[in-house]
Amino acid sequence: MPTPQIPDELLAKTARRAISRLTRTDRPFVAERVLGVCAHRVQDRRLKAELLGEAAAAQLGRGLVPRHLVQAYGAELAYADSEFKAGREKEATAAFVRALMLAFHRVPHVDRLHSPLSDDPAGFTARLRACAVGRAVTAPRGRSVPAAAPPSDRPLRLLVVTRANANFLGLLTDHYANHPGVELRTLDLATDPDLAPLAKGLRRMVEAPLGLQAPYAAQVEAALRPHLDWADTAFVEWCSTAAAFMTLVDPGSTRVVVRLHKYESFTYWPHIMDFTRVDDIVFIAEHMREMTTAAVPRLLEPDAPRLRFLHNALDLRRFDRPKGEDARFTVGLVGIGQIAKDPRWALEVIRLLRAADERYRLLMVGSGIDPAPSAAAAAYHTALERDLAELEPTGAVRRLGPSDDVPGVLTGVGVILSSSVREGCHVGLMEGAASGAVPVVRDWPFVAGRPHSTRTLFPEDWVVTTPEQAVERILAVTASEEVRAAAGREASRHALSVWDWETVRDDYDRLLLGGDQDVCSPGEVALRKAQK
Repeated sequence: MPTPQIPDELLAKTARRAISRLTRTDRPFVAERVLGVCAHRVQDRRLKAELLGEAAAAQLGRGLVPRHLVQAYGAELAYADSEFKAGREKEATAAFVRALMLAFHRVPHVDRLHSPLSDDPAGFTARLRACAVGRAVTAPRGRSVPAAAPPSDRPLRLLVVTRANANFLGLLTDHYANHPGVELRTLDLATDPDLAPLAKGLRRMVEAPLGLQAPYAAQVEAALRPHLDWADTAFVEWCSTAAAFMTLVDPGSTRVVVRLHKYESFTYWPHIMDFTRVDDIVFIAEHMREMTTAAVPRLLEPDAPRLRFLHNALDLRRFDRPKGEDARFTVGLVGIGQIAKDPRWALEVIRLLRAADERYRLLMVGSGIDPAPSAAAAAYHTALERDLAELEPTGAVRRLGPSDDVPGVLTGVGVILSSSVREGCHVGLMEGAASGAVPVVRDWPFVAGRPHSTRTLFPEDWVVTTPEQAVERILAVTASEEVRAAAGREASRHALSVWDWETVRDDYDRLLLGGDQDVCSPGEVALRKAQK
């Protein structure tokens, strides 16, 4: 005998009682189970999405990752598809945007030490990839003509595009501003008076490819076309807002190169882009390429961009200075302003280290963690401040704050620590290594155990898994100043020979000025074979 269907109204009433309980208890298991059963049985797609969305919002508001996060954003996608099929495209895109905002909320991916996306990139994004609305938004629109080869009779016209964040562009723009074979222009979409009002707004960027934003699309075309008509190559920094905005229009014969760092892979932007309008994507780390292509497998399809791996552009030689006399016992942590840096792990290291020898101390450089963005950020901030209140009075830890002379600060640091759970490349660690501080690198949990990880980015002996292993390495490499100095010189040699701009510069010249546009990198070929 079939189970009688419980009315949606009764299921919704029960579910909302469970949601109310979620906001009041620190042990939400029973409430989440009740919510899951009720939401599963609700027949009305809109009501199901609302119930799961309300529950997810309640948990996210408390800084917790909802147990039903995937189901919640999946319910919005199911509703979006039903509306799309019925021809109600505006309602469909509104639901699609709600799903994106829910799936890529900062609490699960930014403000905690674990992310469901990094745990299972393909699994977490599977429902998004199956969504009919999403497939329509990212459907290949291509370009009217192929990207042209670099000119042979005049300098290459290079347009460098960003939106507000040019932190890693200084060496590139300085180099090409003075390159005889390049005519350089820069474009900041956040400050350009014509483009700034247009280069924002997720919903209209989602709707434009569907023909639902014709006036907006015409404005974008008119504002971008002069820049694209001038440029031979557009280098777009960050695979986020700027890159998605640029792909709203046909680039014509202009070659489009997008550089992806790290945070973009934990956002919705790569999931709404038409990559047939991008010629090359540059990753600053192999492990970020693996994670991103697992989450966005369109990047491995035949019409996808060429996937490149180039190290970040860093001026490391300015860090190569003599160490101070007391550097041997100073452990440095440069950059502590994000939860992903996990400075509490570093504090555990210094606790254990001082149990062996109280001469060791931790120097923390950079702005602290902002508690404002979420309850999860506030909770980590509170715990960190509690730890520091214990350790700072003993001299175990000193907070320096932001510094405009990091090379000078590092002359007093003998060991440089990376305590992060995830990084693209960890610039502060590379700068410390270049300075001659001995690197001790946590095996970043977000990518640990994968084909490319911390252990393939850095020399194997730099990497540790636990605070205890970190202490063991620190004690070994600082057994004497002679031992520490020798290990520091080797670290500096490695950093300068692999990551310094003088080494990396030729790679960017080959990418942007050379004739290798039709050649896939060996890593891309291997990656595509491995994932087929």
